[in-house]
Amino acid sequence: MGSSRAGGSGARARRELGDHFEPQFNSNGLLPVFVTDAETGEALMQAWMNREAIERTLAGGEAVYYSRSRGRLWRKGETSGNVQKVRELLVDCDQDALWLRVEQLGGAACHTGFRSCFYRRVKRTGGGEIELERRLEERVFDPNRVYGHPG
Repeated sequence: MGSSRAGGSGARARRELGDHFEPQFNSNGLLPVFVTDAETGEALMQAWMNREAIERTLAGGEAVYYSRSRGRLWRKGETSGNVQKVRELLVDCDQDALWLRVEQLGGAACHTGFRSCFYRRVKRTGGGEIELERRLEERVFDPNRVYGHPG
């Protein structure tokens, strides 16, 4: 928090140009978070944060997200050990999306065992159909052994 340096007095100008953090949560109280490797820039995952997840992430230095499927907060790596050390948390101009730059410990960001959740590319076949092609072949860990179910 701090004083606004926005050129105008309106809420939009303050949000877009000021130095107050005024997150624009969706109707479920969540913001999308795009997560990349701080060193390489590799896209690792997309998740969601609510206000408490943001506060815990900033306070503890490790990524905390809100799981929509479980309806609760979860610290990345709490089960797998694949913790994300936060290097930088950025907000977009509208303050309705976040970008988390992390050091990925343990080697994998994805619950399927791959380094990145973006392990498949979407492509069109010669016949014009759309299919998925795996771009990462090797898993970092076996999700059956870590979570007791396949990724």
